[in-house]
Amino acid sequence: MSTTASADPPPQKKARVEPESEQRFEGGVANNSAGDLPHNSDSVEMMQQNGTDNDIDEGLYSRQLYVLGHQAMRRMALSNILISGMKGLGVEIAKNVVLSGVKSVTIHDEGTVTWSDLSSQFFLREGDVGSQRAVVTGPRLAELNSYVPVTASTSPLTHDFISKFQVVVLTDSSLDTQIEIGEFCHQKGICFISADTKGLFGQLFCDFGKEFTVYDTNGEQPISNMIAAVTKETEGVVTCIDETRHGYEVGDYVTFSEIKGMVELNKCEPRLVTSAGPYTFSIGDTSQFGDYVQGGIVTQVKMPKTVSFKSIRDSLSAPEYILTDFAKFDRPALLHLAFQTLHKFVGKNGRVPKPYAQDDIEQFINLAKELHGSSEEALNEDVLRLFAGCASGNVCPMQAVIGGITAQEVLKACSGKFMPVYQWLYFDATECLPENTLSVLNAEKCQPRNSRYDGQAAVFGWEFQQKLAESRYFLVGAGAIGCEMLKNWAMMGMATEGNGKIIVTDMDVIEKSNLNRQFLFRPGDVQKPKSRIAANAVRQMNPAIVIESHENRVGPETESTYDDNFFESLTGIANALDNVEARMYVDRRCVYYCKPLLESGTLGTKGNVQVVIPHITESYSSSQDPPEKSIPICTLKNFPNAIEHTLQWARDQFEGIFLQPVETAKQFMTDSKFLERTLKLQGAQPLETLEAVRSVVVDQVPGCFADCIAWARNLFQANYINQIKQLLFNFPPDQQTSTGTPFWSGPKRCPHPLVFDADVEMHLDYIVAAANLRAKNYGIPQNRNRSEIAAIAKGVRVPEFTPRSGVTIAVNESEAANHSRADSSFDPEAVKKLKDSLPKPSELGLKLQPIEFEKDDDTNFHMDFIVAASNLRAENYDIAPADRHKSKLIAGKIIPAIATTTSLIVGLVCLELYKLIQGHKRIESYKDGFINLALPFFGFSEPKPPVKNKFYDNTFTLWDRFEINEEMTLKQFLDYFEEKHKLKITMLSQGVSMLYSFFLNEQRKNERLALKMPELVQTVSKKTIPPYVNALVFELCCSDEKDEDVEVPYVKYNIH
Repeated sequence: MSTTASADPPPQKKARVEPESEQRFEGGVANNSAGDLPHNSDSVEMMQQNGTDNDIDEGLYSRQLYVLGHQAMRRMALSNILISGMKGLGVEIAKNVVLSGVKSVTIHDEGTVTWSDLSSQFFLREGDVGSQRAVVTGPRLAELNSYVPVTASTSPLTHDFISKFQVVVLTDSSLDTQIEIGEFCHQKGICFISADTKGLFGQLFCDFGKEFTVYDTNGEQPISNMIAAVTKETEGVVTCIDETRHGYEVGDYVTFSEIKGMVELNKCEPRLVTSAGPYTFSIGDTSQFGDYVQGGIVTQVKMPKTVSFKSIRDSLSAPEYILTDFAKFDRPALLHLAFQTLHKFVGKNGRVPKPYAQDDIEQFINLAKELHGSSEEALNEDVLRLFAGCASGNVCPMQAVIGGITAQEVLKACSGKFMPVYQWLYFDATECLPENTLSVLNAEKCQPRNSRYDGQAAVFGWEFQQKLAESRYFLVGAGAIGCEMLKNWAMMGMATEGNGKIIVTDMDVIEKSNLNRQFLFRPGDVQKPKSRIAANAVRQMNPAIVIESHENRVGPETESTYDDNFFESLTGIANALDNVEARMYVDRRCVYYCKPLLESGTLGTKGNVQVVIPHITESYSSSQDPPEKSIPICTLKNFPNAIEHTLQWARDQFEGIFLQPVETAKQFMTDSKFLERTLKLQGAQPLETLEAVRSVVVDQVPGCFADCIAWARNLFQANYINQIKQLLFNFPPDQQTSTGTPFWSGPKRCPHPLVFDADVEMHLDYIVAAANLRAKNYGIPQNRNRSEIAAIAKGVRVPEFTPRSGVTIAVNESEAANHSRADSSFDPEAVKKLKDSLPKPSELGLKLQPIEFEKDDDTNFHMDFIVAASNLRAENYDIAPADRHKSKLIAGKIIPAIATTTSLIVGLVCLELYKLIQGHKRIESYKDGFINLALPFFGFSEPKPPVKNKFYDNTFTLWDRFEINEEMTLKQFLDYFEEKHKLKITMLSQGVSMLYSFFLNEQRKNERLALKMPELVQTVSKKTIPPYVNALVFELCCSDEKDEDVEVPYVKYNIH
């Protein structure tokens, strides 16, 4: 721990401030002239793009754009933001706002760096103590986003200065300052935010003016449904097809399209939903309209909402609160009083209460009682005492929580996107403190030592700081959540002494789109390993941190690295992953080694936190989200009705043309066992596989780029003309079902074939992308000359197509399944003939290159093909096309993300980490959380306890196991369970190997009974036990004394 022998540092001399006491930083370079251009041409271009001259840099902001949208970000790019106070909270807000892409950020702070600041201000270093906070912070903040100029100001705030900004944020300010500036902003129409944290308590106030327009209250995609009927009456009722739940609520607005008959509704002004059931809803008077015939789509319309805010002076006496924890219903009013009491205490004493100083706490309580007056509501003095005791504290996770929420409010103020906090928000995390806090902690245990951890020790004491310093944590993932986690851990002093260590692993490299929220990375780090760069960055923040970076996937293939000794040495594990499969693997390891797991995730403005504690809570895998709704095969193949269907079809085309068959053919050419394996496949798979190989290596091999163009032109013909003609031959536009209803109705949209025209941009887009991808498959030089490609495409002769009788097309899933079964018959003669027709791999001179889909490289033709393929199919079916941005989101399965949510979620995770390090055993001390910053909504609950099972009188959960520490033969093993636990083992397995069962023949049974357990495992599995494995896991099937099957835990058999 960093300490010095001296007491408080001597007062610092303030630097002389010239009249122009502002410094502007662009990409980390100071610029004292507000009129100067950025220091390099890249910055000039980037800054222009971030404003109104050019469009938004989608390469950088793509994940955030999927949260906010282009309109909101364009409004943000016109907003100048002032953030006053550059301690931990202020820099957290500024970091998130700079990353988001506003027009400019000005940071203001008149103070100098103190030791306590280093507990959470991650852009300060120990050598900065005594320097001006704003001046030191400015250039480091500017490095985050060269689109956003950052200016540092150290002069007192004036009305003239404040008038330059659209949003003003105060942190760590006096109540008098808040009122004075807040009232000025209210009068001038400037959005005003005040935020503060004291120890484990946080406060936020928002005033966005008398008439603030919210353009989108929740950020959800507008709901769209297909219509089955609309009644013609004074209260018209709309019914959706197939009695699907429409999702509309009373007060929503909707509009219509593609209705036949009641055409007055098409493109009508938004109509109010006046009543709604689960399957129908009313839209007002339709009695004067035409009769509804068929079809139609109803779509929700986001209507602007005006919100009127009170000024801070008016709101102080008549506050309205956002509740952050429903278990603490009375807490907002109490904390409203506590923060006002604190301002009164500071006004009287010139300082906040000293850590857990009894006299200060008593004085604080008396002041609170005075302010509370004669109210009938009793004061919760216990909470007020905790507030006073830790008010001088400064902890990074609290700054992250309040900073993340506050930064999102700044973006709401700039953009009108999402519903603002109205108007006070309070949050506390007193559960992080030790039980019986005031008897455990005192002034002596928490006094400052001129250490970077002074702010945290003021809350938890120095003994707890030592526990953090000696902790060993494994962080799986170094993306957005991982970066925030490492920053918080560095500020908290995790793994800085003794055997303490942080191990972080991530197999990915940094991409440009990461820079918008993974704030430890810079443009020069692109294509470098995430884990290594992140580790280097936090060493700069806290040189004492002991951190080791790996570039491994965590899974069965790396169990020799992350083995028994590795996991058993850990204090705990934190996941920072982006997929369920990896999360579940790590979760299983945590259960096996009885280690706590911190689990979290984000999706746009939504986020969740789950804490998994051995023997106290269930595991991550104990409950799962319902599976995603899949698109039926017949819908994808022939009956799409939404752009999502055509995009999935395009992705399937990409995989089925440029990846899978080429991969298969490459295996044929390089793997001598390929044919042997293929012939053993079931049903029609051998024939399909060999046909794919022949197509790639014999039938459709291009000799030059012109061949690739001809191939692409024929593919266009097959997909958008011939297939549609065949479909309409089978089901003509006027076809009726057996019940007399039109076949092409409801979700079935009647298609039409396209007519190829190389002069139509979308048609040529398809040819260019498909031809270049085909050329890439075969190692042929690519060609980007559109005119040349168009000329060749025009000259390609395409065979005439005549629809054929007898072609079966599945109309629903059951028919598709029947066709699949009918096509799966095995024809050995056809397979042999096809196999014999293939050339020998050695005779082929091809250099095949399968193409894996990569959505974020705009030069590789992948998204060009997807967008063109999808939109052409959408044109076939008269579905509204999707632009490249939306297509990338859906086809690339992109998870929308924004820095504000990540900051908040990781802050909550680290609050749970405090509790784990404290060693809390009561489940009610922990909080699982779900938040949605758009609404805003905060929901916390106790974690679920593990499910309990029982055999005889023994209760067990997923955390329990039988543990055996002595060497045994199989016979001894069976006898041990029968004698000690009264359990008769009927089957015994290890992994996929069945070691013993009651139906084994006598000879084999007797052979195995004499073997020692490790020898038995190696004999049956025919595999050697790796030297890094310290224990074997056995699964049991048992019966009790009544010969009834019973469920029992697994067995951990220690071998080393």
